[in-house]
Amino acid sequence: MQFGRYYEEFEVGAVYRHWPGKTVTEYDDHLFCLLTMNHHPLHMDAHYAESASQFKRNVVVGNYIYSLLLGMSVPDVSGKAIANLEIESLRHVAPTFHGDTIYGETTVLDKRESSSKPDRGVVAVETRGYNQDGTLVCVFRRKVMVPKKEYAAAALPEGVDPERPSFPEPR
Repeated sequence: MQFGRYYEEFEVGAVYRHWPGKTVTEYDDHLFCLLTMNHHPLHMDAHYAESASQFKRNVVVGNYIYSLLLGMSVPDVSGKAIANLEIESLRHVAPTFHGDTIYGETTVLDKRESSSKPDRGVVAVETRGYNQDGTLVCVFRRKVMVPKKEYAAAALPEGVDPERPSFPEPR
């Protein structure tokens, strides 16, 4: 199974569909809110959401959806990354609710070789997240620094396969 891509493997215009999707549970949402100290009642208090919000139910915290989509994209986009350089933009387009299933896809927008280091390049991508109905819920653009294949293999000790890390022998 491929995990990430080298610079040469990215093609401008390519679309990577991330699988599987993830059904967001109330537990997922509340745990993320608690871990990040976001205690807004729209996310945590069903009575408040029902009586005081336009949606009449809890809305999943947007940063969880962003984080979920970012994680979904790792095997296709940044699994070999040297660094995530920037998040250029992030938009929450529509609300997500408990029980929604999120699917993601990423499009390669641009790529350029590093001007200072010949062993790497920078890839610009846009990731979009959709719910089970096909409604766009989140979109973000980012830049990722990735190694070039020839340099990555040369940097490893002899006999080490860059696609298959070794594991310690059991004792």
